Amino acid sequence: MQTTVKKWFRDKDTGFLDNGNGPDIRVSKADLTNCQFLKVGATVEFECHINKQKLTAKKVKLIGQNKFKNSKNRNQGGQNFPFGVMT
Repeated sequence: MQTTVKKWFRDKDTGFLDNGNGPDIRVSKADLTNCQFLKVGATVEFECHINKQKLTAKKVKLIGQNKFKNSKNRNQGGQNFPFGVMT
């Protein structure tokens, strides 16, 4: 599944993903696969599970970050940084 990040609480290492008209999907830092936290508005891909009657995201990864995989996060001649990840 794909959606956008609705909220992220860095102090709690948790957040919520947008679920249209349904209940928000909870996500925690432990379930992130290619980043340490999420930024509101970032697009993510994930697996949706039900945990204690609530929707939970697992194996969450940012979309479109693969082109930055080999970068060292240095700004070399206007290099763009992955959206959703602060460096």
